[in-house]
Amino acid sequence: MATTGAVWRTGHVLYKHSSHLHQATRRFSESGDKGWFRSLFVHKVDARKDAHSNLLSKKEISNLYKIQFHNVKPECLDAYNSLQAEVQNSLHHDQDYPCELVGSWNTWYGEQDQAVHLWRYRGGYPALTECLQKLRTNKEYLEFRKERAKMLLSRRNQLLLEFSFWNEPLPRQGPNIYEMRSYSLKPGTMIEWGNRWARAIKYRQENDEAVGGFFTQIGDLYVVHHLWAYESLQSREETRNSAWQKEGWDVNVYYTVPLIRNLESRIMIPTKSSPLQ
Repeated sequence: MATTGAVWRTGHVLYKHSSHLHQATRRFSESGDKGWFRSLFVHKVDARKDAHSNLLSKKEISNLYKIQFHNVKPECLDAYNSLQAEVQNSLHHDQDYPCELVGSWNTWYGEQDQAVHLWRYRGGYPALTECLQKLRTNKEYLEFRKERAKMLLSRRNQLLLEFSFWNEPLPRQGPNIYEMRSYSLKPGTMIEWGNRWARAIKYRQENDEAVGGFFTQIGDLYVVHHLWAYESLQSREETRNSAWQKEGWDVNVYYTVPLIRNLESRIMIPTKSSPLQ
């Protein structure tokens, strides 16, 4: 009988717990967007009357960036790097083309046999348009594209703006490894992401690891790329761990993680032609 009583009491507790849970769930469903459960994950932000690109990007300059992801046939990677470097150097130093190479890498950890290139167009969309129009009539460049196509499995690109609170990516001496952390955010959360990282970036500046921060305008939307430089994988681990010792970093992580739909990390090695070494 004692055993039966214990089971009955346990069942009674479970029944009461289930009843409370049902009531809480009903209250949540009745209150809609104002429910207590939603408040755990979504922080309200004030309504804005301007595009987030205008609110988050650097207004004193009109830089537009293009990032390219090229998946190369494994047997062609060396030949691809040599061919790409020749054309990149030519465009980078030609004053008739309003574009400059920011960085060029091969992915070390992440998607294998992948090349990543980051370009800057000083002057925004007009500079991009001018450059594309000139390349369409450049016979050497058109021949390069035909030769490059033989080496590729796939390619994609995105147009980006840079966050106002990040460093502008400038050439740096090496050797370094680079990490590109790419975040796919929930639609409508870019402003909150920017507000949080405008405070948080100060925790990641001491070792000069912050290279650049960007958000997409064309391509996969609501995507953010953070670019970091480290001396080694061990240096990366130590630098990232040190951020957790600073008061306030944990708060940034707490409020930004719920905004993320997907996260990808690439460890990349600069090519010989990359201004970021």
